[in-house]
Amino acid sequence: MDKKNTVIGVLLLVGAIASFVISARYAPAPTKPAITSTSSGSPIAQNEAPASGPAHSVSDAVFTAPEKSSAPADYLTLENEYVTVKFTTAGGAIDHVELKKHPALLGKPDPYMLNAKQAAPALSLLHFPGVDQDARYALVSQTASEVIYRTVLDGKLEVSRRYTLQGGTSGDPYQIRHETVFRNLTDQALPLQKLAVSAGTAAPLSENDSGIYLNVGYYNGEKAAFTRRDELAGGGFFTQSPPLPFIEKTVSRQDKNAQGAEVTVPAMQWVTVKNQFFASILTPDQPGTSVRIERVKLDQFAPAEDRKAYGVTAAAQFELAPLAPGASTTWGATYFAGPKEYSRLSQTAKFKHSEDLVMEFGFFGFFSKLLLTIMTWIHGVVVHVSPVWAWGWAIIFTTLILKIVFVPFTLAASRSSKRMQKIMPLVTASKEKYKDNPAKAQEAMMKIYKENKVNPIGGCVPILITIPFFIGFFSMLQSTAELRFASFLWAHDLAAPDTILSFGSVTLPLLGLTHLNLNILPLMMGATMLYQMKLTPTPSADPAQQTMMKFMPVMMIFFFYSYASALSLYSTVNGLFTIAQQMVINRLPEPAMPAVPATAAGMKNVTPKKK
Repeated sequence: MDKKNTVIGVLLLVGAIASFVISARYAPAPTKPAITSTSSGSPIAQNEAPASGPAHSVSDAVFTAPEKSSAPADYLTLENEYVTVKFTTAGGAIDHVELKKHPALLGKPDPYMLNAKQAAPALSLLHFPGVDQDARYALVSQTASEVIYRTVLDGKLEVSRRYTLQGGTSGDPYQIRHETVFRNLTDQALPLQKLAVSAGTAAPLSENDSGIYLNVGYYNGEKAAFTRRDELAGGGFFTQSPPLPFIEKTVSRQDKNAQGAEVTVPAMQWVTVKNQFFASILTPDQPGTSVRIERVKLDQFAPAEDRKAYGVTAAAQFELAPLAPGASTTWGATYFAGPKEYSRLSQTAKFKHSEDLVMEFGFFGFFSKLLLTIMTWIHGVVVHVSPVWAWGWAIIFTTLILKIVFVPFTLAASRSSKRMQKIMPLVTASKEKYKDNPAKAQEAMMKIYKENKVNPIGGCVPILITIPFFIGFFSMLQSTAELRFASFLWAHDLAAPDTILSFGSVTLPLLGLTHLNLNILPLMMGATMLYQMKLTPTPSADPAQQTMMKFMPVMMIFFFYSYASALSLYSTVNGLFTIAQQMVINRLPEPAMPAVPATAAGMKNVTPKKK
């Protein structure tokens, strides 16, 4: 029975991992949304799909749309200790952001850049001819931490754009405060079109990044939702749908106005464009109405079917009220461009709208946050002793802390398992005695359990308790920037497989393999699982169960092989502790049990010998 419980627990664990692997790599194509058939404003090719268009435009009677400017853009930079922000007169917006603390490639000094490959400059006003990314703004002023741009549309509308680097007491150093002021220069009311603001473009991290973590997310004040880049790519397991030019999500909620009537109000608190470890987050002062998501081809020379050639971009959309004669209105927002660090994004004084949800920890997010908080604290302690391997030691000590906390549960389950082994002859005898009466057999078996104080599911309790922590750790590794390029022992990057030798490229994308590599930690994890099984008491000699348990380490190696080496390190340390713990448990005194009746005396006692 204990073996069955173990099998159930392990199958649950494997099933959970399998669901993560399959859902992360492939998913059926989404239902095709309604699409308007107007021309697109993005300067980069739209994945060989039909043209897309803006939400709506101002009438030609209001503004005379100018011709697209052919003048070259001018650039300037503002910087602090963490970022270098490059601004452009093209749209009076952010061309890209360099992250000084995060190199683009392992062992190289060049910083990682957000929005370097782009559909449009970040925070540019899309689909608004005359003030969008095709317009050329004039530089009004510049200081060490602030820049202001200005342009005038058709002599009627003045648009001023102010950017201020944050940091210190004014905000997070990866944040940029932005304000756009629209001023009516006429003596008549001036209607404004829906405002679409670029949240930036997210690109694959490297040429080996398949882009499965590229997505756009938004928050409506209650929960966050995410749309993966590949949901616009078309195709799927069972269908071959064409690529989508865009997906538009309306973000609203029902509220009551001053008269008590129900009305629909905007609810978008923020929108993010992100890859596995870095994110751009646009948090407006007032909620937006919708978000528009596009897949964009970043490598124009790559084949159209090459998914690695595509990034994803998004525009947050807002309603603007008409301007009275001579009046002005200000649209403001905070723009974060930096690493996905939970310890940073969870600081509510600087991130007031649950921006930490961009971590996308999922259903077991509580456990992900707990593990990451413990790991971060331990890292802060050990980094003074071992600065190079600090995150590896943090993983090890976090694992040991969890195992020590779970010791009482493990000991209770062990006592239950040993009692179960002792009464197995009684259970088997009762089944044989009442084999023609299943109800009576069940009643007799429950009586045996009750008299001997045995919990039939007690053997799998430790596994069930650890599953949320394991899945939480798995989810955490998919988005934690702290582990990127963190080394430990022979592993150069704990956020990637610990490859020590590569035998060349292969074509097995369904298995998550693009290269045939030798990774050590997954093999060590499998070895610890095998030895652990040899030490675990076996109350059943069922050949099918024995075969299943022997095959389980192979399955786990398969699942872990192409994932972050930090996960294998965690599982290996977990296995080594469990082996030592099981050795101690096997030496504990046997539980006192009633004598086995004569009907069962000839049965084999499967209690392991003391070592």
